[in-house]
Amino acid sequence: MAQPYRVAVLLSENLLASSVTLPIEILNTAAGSARANRRDAPPIEIQSVSLSGEPVATSSGFSLSPTASIDADIGPCDLIHIPGFWRNPRPIIRRHSEFLPWLIKHHEQGAIISAVGTGCCYLAEAGLLDGKPATTHWHYFDQFQRDYPKVELTRQYFITRADNLYCAASINALAELMVNIVFRWYGRAVANIVQRNFFHEIRNSFEPTKYYSGEASQHPDEQIVQAQIWMQDNFHKTIHIAALAEQFEMSLRTFNRRFKNALDQSPLNYLQQLRLNAVKDLLQHSNLSIAEIANRSGYQDVSFLTQLFKRHFNVPPGRYRDTVRAKLFRATNE
Repeated sequence: MAQPYRVAVLLSENLLASSVTLPIEILNTAAGSARANRRDAPPIEIQSVSLSGEPVATSSGFSLSPTASIDADIGPCDLIHIPGFWRNPRPIIRRHSEFLPWLIKHHEQGAIISAVGTGCCYLAEAGLLDGKPATTHWHYFDQFQRDYPKVELTRQYFITRADNLYCAASINALAELMVNIVFRWYGRAVANIVQRNFFHEIRNSFEPTKYYSGEASQHPDEQIVQAQIWMQDNFHKTIHIAALAEQFEMSLRTFNRRFKNALDQSPLNYLQQLRLNAVKDLLQHSNLSIAEIANRSGYQDVSFLTQLFKRHFNVPPGRYRDTVRAKLFRATNE
């Protein structure tokens, strides 16, 4: 049996119930459709997590019962989802500050983290969005920018992506983001089924509208886009470019040529860029050793990573971490 995709939904008081239930319904529909057509398709296991494990009151007046508390060992997750809440997010985040190290831990473990509306404030409060693009509900744009000046607030976009961190400005944008995740996990046929069940129109592209990713290059070659998405999801694994070309039904020569035409760089260079960006992020935001970071970023040899990092950034990984953290410390205390 295929290993399941493991999803955890964060529950905190005064949340918008639809921002919890909609992604769960979309993901369950996707898993059911995939397994109806292919018995070896991975199932999805969904847990809901609160601070104490006690039921949480929603803004609609009813309660949701979690399956676990943050103290429970739920294991590594493929996706963490943070719902939005009604009205001012500040007091809720203050009362749920224990969520912040929990989110940082799962980010370090490689989980995709999605947040919608004011739920994006959890990611900002944890420091995970520092220096990265983000969005939130339009009503809180000004407050968000004042509270988190290190975050690159992109008001004109409904969805942003920074590595494995996704922010959706609204419930409609969240639905589009979930379909994009379904496409990445199960492919076009299942994503089309989900669209037919949850949307009024069927679109050929599964990239959300008004979508911003600082690392994404826009081009019309859909097969190369799919190859990019696969590499973004699997860069921490051993990847052979020849096998990747075969997976997308191209010869190695054709794959290299089309990739170069689309992105002006080779597949290998693009893969190294993904891995080195992941290394930089972990150096800045985690206390993992260089060896652990190398392993989580697709490098088996620490000395090779050190040489490569120094060649690209003119500084070894350890010194980069010291320098970046010193700057963050000074900025915090000024």
